[in-house]
Amino acid sequence: MPNHSLSMSKIRQVLRCYASGSGTKSISHMLGMSRNTVKKYLQIYQKSGLSMEEVLSLEDSSLHTLFQVKEKPIEEPSARYQALQVLLPEYAKRLKKKGVSRRQLFLEYRSSHSDGYAHSRFCAYLRAYFAQSHPIARLEHKAGDKMFIDYAGDKLSIIDTDTGEILPVEVFVSILPCSQLTFVQAVMSQRKEDLIHCCEAALLFYGGTPAAIVPDNLRAAVSRPSRYEAELNEDFAAFAEHYGCAVIPARVRKPRDKALVEGAIKLIYRSIYTKLEGREFYDLASLNAAIHVALELHNNALFTQRSYSRREQYEEIERSCMGPLNPIRFELKLRHTATVQKNGFIRLEKHYYSVPYKHIGKKVNVLYNSTTLDIYLKYEKIATHTRNYKLYGYTSQQEHLASCQRVITDWNPEKFLVEAASIHPDVESFIRQVIELKIHPEQAYKSCRGILNFASRVGRKRLINACRWASCHGLYNYPAIEKILKNRQDELPMEENTDDGSHQMPAHENIRGKEYYS
Repeated sequence: MPNHSLSMSKIRQVLRCYASGSGTKSISHMLGMSRNTVKKYLQIYQKSGLSMEEVLSLEDSSLHTLFQVKEKPIEEPSARYQALQVLLPEYAKRLKKKGVSRRQLFLEYRSSHSDGYAHSRFCAYLRAYFAQSHPIARLEHKAGDKMFIDYAGDKLSIIDTDTGEILPVEVFVSILPCSQLTFVQAVMSQRKEDLIHCCEAALLFYGGTPAAIVPDNLRAAVSRPSRYEAELNEDFAAFAEHYGCAVIPARVRKPRDKALVEGAIKLIYRSIYTKLEGREFYDLASLNAAIHVALELHNNALFTQRSYSRREQYEEIERSCMGPLNPIRFELKLRHTATVQKNGFIRLEKHYYSVPYKHIGKKVNVLYNSTTLDIYLKYEKIATHTRNYKLYGYTSQQEHLASCQRVITDWNPEKFLVEAASIHPDVESFIRQVIELKIHPEQAYKSCRGILNFASRVGRKRLINACRWASCHGLYNYPAIEKILKNRQDELPMEENTDDGSHQMPAHENIRGKEYYS
């Protein structure tokens, strides 16, 4: 029998040639096969007892059964093979521990099995066991679907210009798995602010957004890992939402979930790190400028045994599938917890912002950046303000204040002057003097309010006369009006001024002179 069985079409050709009267020698010459092979297959046909038409009409599966070569019986595995198979599960488990090597396991194996396999065969069986027990699924990556991100294990460095100290810096790597277009950037740390900055820089580099971002389970992106649904960092989730991306963290200790970015890190060690060796950098800007030059060479280099590069593949296949970029850049919002004070305001960096007065005494969460400030109570937004940097100033909205607070905030000089003018010009003149004599207008607001309230308490006529009496003596304050009205001095007739401008007050036991009221 031949070493390799013939295909069914080949067997049919042999049978047709035989039916047409050709001999084994001519069949062998025409079909390019051994003469003995032709003889063996013809012998099987002759022993089958079937006609030529019946054999040729058989389906491939039936024809294969008729002409199949009997395989040799499977030999029983040797004793040393069986002994090794028993040990492999334990060896595979121990190999996951830190510090355990294949060489160490092999030496242990040979110490107890002197007639065992050599090192190469031992490692081959161990690899085969891993392949059977941990099969790897091949993933098909869709264009524009995901962006894998990670940090390189080996750091780069910059030199502090002041101290000369060498500062290690982190290297952020992202890759689009479909086109394998890669982005690399150096940052000072793996903190949340730096991670978000790098991810945004990557999106700007790609010129679009993927459907999902796949990070590792670092604290800056994932607050609490989970096998089923991880709890994301709120700020990183807000960044992803700003650009319309989902976040799908990789499983804990499962680097195969993001094998492409792990492979990309190995590639940049060769294509970028080697180009930076021996060079000194004194800030991140110059380091990243050098990285981006080497990165362009990496992305524009042709794939091995292919006629296109990562950049060409991205432009041709993936760019059109990327989502649009949000034209507004993401600005990270800081967080602050505050208690609503009794006046209905919270304090943030020595400035006060109003909150609806019904929340007085409650703790609220404040999310703010350089331009805006949002106040939340149990995830419900209850107030929004524009940032104000005036020290100890107040920013408020009328709808946040109680009715008694709104009256006070509505106080202004024009309001009091208009109200005074509606009573009498003399009252308006008196109120104007009260306001002007104070260093700050707000110092006079309560005095003005108290004076004008006398119109409803004693009547407009008495208030007009009281203002005239107080003006006559140059007493522009609330206590003067109060005393005049209390002593009913306003009911006494006022003397006309003399030509020289002097005047004489009428005698009365309650009149003590203007010094008493100052």
